[in-house]
Amino acid sequence: MKQAGYSEENINEMISSFQAANKDITVTADFVSYEALHDKIVAAAPAGTYDVVLIDVIWPAEFGSKNIVADVTDRWPDSWKQDMLGGAVATPQYDDKFYGVPWILDTKYLFANTAHLEQAKVDPASLGSWDGVVEAAKKLKSAGVVEYPLVWSWQQAEALICDYAQLLGAFGGTFLDDSGQPAFNQGGGVAALEFMRQTIVDGLSNPASTQSLEEDVRRVFSSGQASLALNWTYMYGLANDAAESQIAGDVEVFRTPAGPDGQPGVNGSMGLALAAGSKNQDAGWTFIEYLTSKSVQEKYALSSLPVWQASYDDPQVVKTNPAVVPVAKQQLGDLILRPQVETYNAVSQALQAELQSALLGDKDPQQALDDAASKASSLLDG
Repeated sequence: MKQAGYSEENINEMISSFQAANKDITVTADFVSYEALHDKIVAAAPAGTYDVVLIDVIWPAEFGSKNIVADVTDRWPDSWKQDMLGGAVATPQYDDKFYGVPWILDTKYLFANTAHLEQAKVDPASLGSWDGVVEAAKKLKSAGVVEYPLVWSWQQAEALICDYAQLLGAFGGTFLDDSGQPAFNQGGGVAALEFMRQTIVDGLSNPASTQSLEEDVRRVFSSGQASLALNWTYMYGLANDAAESQIAGDVEVFRTPAGPDGQPGVNGSMGLALAAGSKNQDAGWTFIEYLTSKSVQEKYALSSLPVWQASYDDPQVVKTNPAVVPVAKQQLGDLILRPQVETYNAVSQALQAELQSALLGDKDPQQALDDAASKASSLLDG
């Protein structure tokens, strides 16, 4: 994957180290954008083009049921279930089977430009709630620190669903009800979208957010054009790197803010899976074991935190990312899952389109979510 998580440079280094230790296995990597990843895996499946694929937490239901990735339950050591964090273990599971191994354990955190906060006399402690974030943004704007204090990943893509999921959970909403039907057009689901739209109306959120993905958010934040942003773990290291950022040394990371009903982070984890059509599954599994190993994950903890529980108490891991690890230790225990359904991608695309229509002011939030729920119901029933 080209954006977020491990960089291409990180992965190429991992591959070189793996090949040095496994001279009988050759690895060729193919990097694509997240938006292209799902369809690339599906299109390549019949030909067995790939041996190992990176899958999102939202895909095991579809990929497992359609035999796109292999059931690796028998390959999973029992010790992993105890040694990995619970959110990690859940990542490649569907119907009590494992369809991969967790590799990128992540959620979105709130990032703040501390120099901006100081300039506008904003107390960092006030960022513990979404109400506090709005008040901080108003102070930052009125003080003339930046024109748009907030920037988001609200392009019509899965990134938008991830931001919405955190707010949905904070406002007490759920994606589906107990019968598996859409519930996001009720209560907290509506309040979350109303909150999002209002920040645009009030001039607190950069209107370019509706055309932005995570890397766009990183660039805007790192250039000092935004004071507050939600993003994945990887942004901390790059935003604090003087070679990549104009605000290095002025970045602080916080748990996702609380709403009226909690403060869950979105489960943005991903796993490595064996393609069901691969003719090199044993070699592929050896590669997966290496990439997901504790030692390799700890070495690259600045880009993506390990899936292993013990890593969070390891002084070297804490030293690698001292600002993030203590926050992650709290946040990773409170995650909201997106719907675990076989038609997830189609449901997500329907919801993305309607969220976008509300954010752009083409529909009011309730109507947009009612329309999304209607489309999602037909997809779930089909």
